[in-house]
Amino acid sequence: MADYLSPGVYVEEYDNSPRGVEGVGTSTAGFVGMAEKGATSGPPVLVTGFADFTRKYGGYLSEFTHGEYRYLAGAVEQFFANGGTRLFIARVVPEDAKAAEGTAGNVTLRAKNEGAWGNKITVSVKAYAKRRMQLLEKLTDKKYRAKSVSGFEEGSIVKAGEAYNRITAIQGLEVTFEEAFKEDMADDSLVPEKVLYLAEFQADIRCGDEAEVFEELNMNPLSRNYAPSRLSASSIVEVSAALPEGIKNPAELFAGAEEAVITLEGGSDGTLEEVNDGTFIGKNEQAGKRTGIQAFLENSFVSIMAVPGITSPEVVVSLVNHCENTKSRFAVIDMPKDMTDPAELLAYREMLDSTYAAMYHPWIQVFDRSCQKPSYFPPSGAVAGVYARTDTARGVHKAPANETIACTGLSVNYAKGEQDILNPAGVNLIRALPGQGIRIWGARTASSNASFKYVNIRRLFIYVEESIKANTNWVVFEPNDEALWNRVRTSISSFLETLWRNGMLAGASAGESFFVDIGPSTMSQDDIQNGRLICNIGIAPVRPAEFVIFRVTQNTAESGA
Repeated sequence: MADYLSPGVYVEEYDNSPRGVEGVGTSTAGFVGMAEKGATSGPPVLVTGFADFTRKYGGYLSEFTHGEYRYLAGAVEQFFANGGTRLFIARVVPEDAKAAEGTAGNVTLRAKNEGAWGNKITVSVKAYAKRRMQLLEKLTDKKYRAKSVSGFEEGSIVKAGEAYNRITAIQGLEVTFEEAFKEDMADDSLVPEKVLYLAEFQADIRCGDEAEVFEELNMNPLSRNYAPSRLSASSIVEVSAALPEGIKNPAELFAGAEEAVITLEGGSDGTLEEVNDGTFIGKNEQAGKRTGIQAFLENSFVSIMAVPGITSPEVVVSLVNHCENTKSRFAVIDMPKDMTDPAELLAYREMLDSTYAAMYHPWIQVFDRSCQKPSYFPPSGAVAGVYARTDTARGVHKAPANETIACTGLSVNYAKGEQDILNPAGVNLIRALPGQGIRIWGARTASSNASFKYVNIRRLFIYVEESIKANTNWVVFEPNDEALWNRVRTSISSFLETLWRNGMLAGASAGESFFVDIGPSTMSQDDIQNGRLICNIGIAPVRPAEFVIFRVTQNTAESGA
């Protein structure tokens, strides 16, 4: 309470209301795969549409160059075509992939990341001198009084006729130069004939249709326009430069000539022989250096994960382990395209037993931009899009099944008999149903746990758990007493009641759909003394109507009396 020193009426505000719990997002996906260009380490990059993806990562990869690892672009397009809106990408490359490079003058230019795309990069450098300085009075051989020093700074290179000089100090309007000029540069006339020009240059960076222009560059390490520093903002190249020596035009110090074109070369996509499971699993190194699946440890937005087209058991298990460890993500798993027999699919399914993953088959037929004809692509991209679409339109409690997929065909057309074998085992088939289009016709997790048999049940629990966790940080270090328990109970109960009213929980009443228990029944005195607040929460999820049964009987009409 504040100290009051004089009589009067004082009003104090305090917050005694329960904190609200807002639901977290569940429709953001994360994909791992190969692309033409783009970052290969550090936090995954957000794309909000296929056009955005092509700008940042390039287009479809050809089967000739990338074989079975080419499916990321198609999966991304299918994700957005089927209702997805937010997607994070972690690009991977073979071990022997290289970035294109070019060297001139004091600099080495390198493509921002690995790939043959960098061989299209050119950097054009052109010197110019626009800003002027008029020297009014010569003070010493190297010191003058200027009319204005606006735009000039210590270390600036200036041009006097065909000669260059460097400013070593500026004090007020007094300017000191590194060398004496060959002639007196003082000229106090209204229209001076002798002026100094600030020597600068422009760099135009181009790669295909993409272009960046950097103006007013110099080679003064103390300047905010120091070329290597300014060019670090480029999304196309990165620059390393030696400190310049001598008094020359900055463009010449940078590129070896006042006008130059630097072409980058040596970029390579690598070879498929250097691709292995570790390429996609990634390296869990220091923050900013993680790759593959491990890069998503630096992302807190993703809730749906896939490695499109990669069906190696080691990669699949790594992806599922990632989702289980974070407890906030769900994996969409592709099954091998060439597996068609139910016995093969069942054997593949047996490698997993996780409530954080679901398997889908067969592959879907869509237009392949790399060869300009229909091809088969893994379904995970489209399925993840359906997850996102269903979450947005209906809610995470709705099973992402009996939903159409935007495709023109399937690699295998399964019948009800095969589904009778595969569905109970947790293999979700995509089927072409007469008059209904192509639909996801399964909603089961790859788990033997009956409590989490359905995809929507696990994802609903993820939603509830993450929402509560994200909105109760305020509790930490609060006094662990009954007042706090009541506030926590009220906050969580209000959130769960909203879910029940929206049809996300089962039960005729709120009391039947959930409970929130916190207090002496959940915590011992030892718990309280050791700083633990324990709250037990139970919810009744809505389960999908997987088997719809209509019982029809014959009613014999009786004649009237």
